[in-house]
Amino acid sequence: MIDSPEEVTRGAAALLVVPEWHSQRLARDLDARAEEARGLALAIGLDVVAVHSLRLRQTRAATLLGVGQIEAITPDIEKYGVQLVVVDAALSPIQQRNLETAFGTKVIDRTGLILEIFGERAATAEGRLQVELAHLDYQAGRLVRSWTHLERQRGGFGFLGGPGETQIEADRRMIRNRMARIRRSLDDARRTRQLQRSKRQRAPWPVVALVGYTNAGKSTFFNRLTGSDVMAEDMLFATLDPTMREIRLPGIDKAILSDTVGFVSDLPTELVAAFRATLEEVTTADLIVHVRDIVHPDSEAQYDDVSAILGSLGVNGPQDDGEGDAPPPIPQIEIWNKIDTADDDSRTAIEEMAARRSDVAVISAVTGEGVEDARGLMASQLTALHKIQRIYLSYQDGEAAAWLYARGEVLADEPQGEGHVLTVRLDPADGARFARLWPMDDAPTP
Repeated sequence: MIDSPEEVTRGAAALLVVPEWHSQRLARDLDARAEEARGLALAIGLDVVAVHSLRLRQTRAATLLGVGQIEAITPDIEKYGVQLVVVDAALSPIQQRNLETAFGTKVIDRTGLILEIFGERAATAEGRLQVELAHLDYQAGRLVRSWTHLERQRGGFGFLGGPGETQIEADRRMIRNRMARIRRSLDDARRTRQLQRSKRQRAPWPVVALVGYTNAGKSTFFNRLTGSDVMAEDMLFATLDPTMREIRLPGIDKAILSDTVGFVSDLPTELVAAFRATLEEVTTADLIVHVRDIVHPDSEAQYDDVSAILGSLGVNGPQDDGEGDAPPPIPQIEIWNKIDTADDDSRTAIEEMAARRSDVAVISAVTGEGVEDARGLMASQLTALHKIQRIYLSYQDGEAAAWLYARGEVLADEPQGEGHVLTVRLDPADGARFARLWPMDDAPTP
């Protein structure tokens, strides 16, 4: 078993096992799953020399795979000099140990592989702590089979009435202590981010969060909108640490765009828990933009995976806070990306489906096709609840006028007496904020 990221050797020969249960056949395409698993292995620098896609009717408690399937895989391990077997499923510690014995080589499951990817890619101090926390949580349940010195005991002091603390107990205690320290550090980072978020919320700029399945093109779309150079490659989990940039949208002078970590099917629960604080940026956004690889054979299944994770974060519907006050669901739109890779018939079908919906824009983030339509859709969603107000200002109220021009969409500016009347489309919160800053008792009626 791989016990630390350092044990994953880049360029190591890897054999990929992709099991599929009978119940999954209608949900996901097996070839697409195999290609995704290959992408995960390539993302950590492994050299995939063979792939075995297997149909399973039931799970073997001891090995996951059947005896015949293990026997069919074993010759390829010797033939290709395989150093690592990657099983695209969650393995119990017992299953992992038995497969290592059967194959005579190291075995890593999907959870361990994703943890290795995250461990290599996390760039910020907080991201590295989140990955370490998830990795320790994952390893804690595997101490009994992965460490060779667990039968040793440490000498006791006599007052415990026993032979002393076993090594495995000491190791578990050290892991628990380290996890506790990491959680405290992450809590500090979370409080700092909450302060930063509260400052942004006091500012009038809306926040737009990009979400989507990994490799759907979020970062390419992000770069297209912002002119940034966030890492955007044809690689799973190219982006791990959230990035925020200022953008302009039609009728909106300034908005904040946030690029988040890509989601994936069967995302390890350890990672969901560890990255929950980072993903809170999504829960406080004014608009969620779900970027989809619309030409992927598993596009619908990927959509369901992302929706399930968003639901676990509480952004797909009202979440009661225990006091009877449930915030409304965050508005969401879909960006159907990679249309440039579709054949003519598929492209026509995709565009016809999108034309029947008001919350979809079809784009190619690579070529820029449809991006302006996407910008317009984002702006229309952000301004959907805005109200048009007519506000009278004297010519001496230059600061108030500048505030309205910066925060709202001024539709008309008409002179009237010793001042002028501005017809402005404002977010309700901005309207209330303006009323507090500049009470307008003598404003003309609309």
